[in-house]
Amino acid sequence: MPTKMSRTEFIALMAMLAATVALSIDAMLPALPQIAEDLSPDNLNRAQLIITSFVLGMGVGTFLSGPLSDTFGRKPVMLVGAAIYILGALIASTAQNLDVLLAARVLQGLGASGPRVVAMAVVRDLYVGRGMARIVSLIMIVFALVPAIAPLLGDIVIDIWNWRAVFYGFVLFSAISALWLATRLPETLAPENRRPFRFDAMRMAVVEIFRHPIVRLSIFVQTLCFAMLFSLLSSVQPIFDITFGRAESFALWFGAIAIIAASSGFLNAALVVRLGMMVLVRAMLLVQVALTALIIAVGFLAKAGHVSNDLYFAAFVLWQISLFFQAGMTIGNLNAIAQEPMGHIAGMAASVISAVSTVGAVFLAAPVGLLFDGTPIPLAVAIFLEAAAGLVLMQLMMQREAQHIV
Repeated sequence: MPTKMSRTEFIALMAMLAATVALSIDAMLPALPQIAEDLSPDNLNRAQLIITSFVLGMGVGTFLSGPLSDTFGRKPVMLVGAAIYILGALIASTAQNLDVLLAARVLQGLGASGPRVVAMAVVRDLYVGRGMARIVSLIMIVFALVPAIAPLLGDIVIDIWNWRAVFYGFVLFSAISALWLATRLPETLAPENRRPFRFDAMRMAVVEIFRHPIVRLSIFVQTLCFAMLFSLLSSVQPIFDITFGRAESFALWFGAIAIIAASSGFLNAALVVRLGMMVLVRAMLLVQVALTALIIAVGFLAKAGHVSNDLYFAAFVLWQISLFFQAGMTIGNLNAIAQEPMGHIAGMAASVISAVSTVGAVFLAAPVGLLFDGTPIPLAVAIFLEAAAGLVLMQLMMQREAQHIV
């Protein structure tokens, strides 16, 4: 690797940049009830938009962050993104109404898109194919581990100060990662490999990306996988609170679930070279369809009084573990599948893949959160449909891949 960093330090830095996203989402979960009471008392469900507004900003920002990194280099774009992220966090900390807070969260997401997407382009600069998938899998381990502590940290900060102080934590975290990036990581995109920033070139690259059947299908499946994850994250705190009456222990349960599910990254890193990315993704979606059908059945039985609340809660926890586990076994692989044929436009490919999958996932996930009716049933039905659609698309992708090989 053409850098003064060791492989371990490189993975750690890329993981920290990726963890900015998970921290920005999961540390907010314990704050949702207080924010709803303070800023949206007439419509408590609107507080869930704090999650999807951040993701929306991040998705929109990825349309530009990758191409800009192809023009100006990886490091400048990531550092400017960190500065925008910090500005958004500072505005959010002083918001006096929910609309201002949501706008600040969009700005925060725009800033987060720089480190998040360009970090993947940096990985693509240095690794290819299944080797890249292995690195991404290791990075995803941290992405999965951050939720283990983020809600607990958010809970502690809120108990000591208030929900506004969580945003100061975001400022500190981003400042540390930006300083590490600025001082330790050399630029990975050589000047001779940079491209002028031209909108017509962007349009041609987008056309090329979506004309490639494997890339196109992998983007669609990734959209569905992100939608499942964002839908769960938007609704999980109200479900723990209202459905199961476990708001006080939410952070501990969420952390324990995240730690268990983080093993998916290790398993994927061990299996991806042997079995291949498509096989693993299809297997996980098939399992998810079955498990989600089961939780829907349990939900209706519980609603009819045939299943105890404790048993229902146990089933929900196991289902939540499966969803986090699935994220660790699918998203990194799908990203690697999509980027593999696009190495000659790595920055643009990273942007388009992330932007389309993220923004598309927000439009699928946001209505699910607003449909919360005091039970996990609307969430489970949405995830069942998304997992089933993803499974059909994966089958089609594997058929296309087989035809290409032949």
